[in-house]
Amino acid sequence: MTQSAVVIEDEADIRSLISLVLESAGYAVHTADNGLDGVELVRRVSPEVVTLDISMPGIDGYETARRIRRFSATHIIMITAFVQESDAQEGLDAGADEYLRKPFRPRELRARIEALTTTRRPE
Repeated sequence: MTQSAVVIEDEADIRSLISLVLESAGYAVHTADNGLDGVELVRRVSPEVVTLDISMPGIDGYETARRIRRFSATHIIMITAFVQESDAQEGLDAGADEYLRKPFRPRELRARIEALTTTRRPE
């Protein structure tokens, strides 16, 4: 059974890069370009991992993470250009498991995904 991942990112080129990294790690990837659609996609797909941008149209990534956490224990990695320590703390407080700054290295993203998914989240 193939594991799935959801990429929630409004920039098409970054969404494609993240999808490529996840596909190379063996995930079936589903994408959304905004938070509201992303939340519904997570609800439908029940992915193992979600990557999430902060600055998106509609609801931001913090609110998206909070809404996902209401019904899912998926692993959430925020990937964002927001680089202040307070931004990272807000992301973690909203429910993210990891916070990765843009620009990111694809190998680092893959390593973080592998580290997260080898530890089981409490249900």
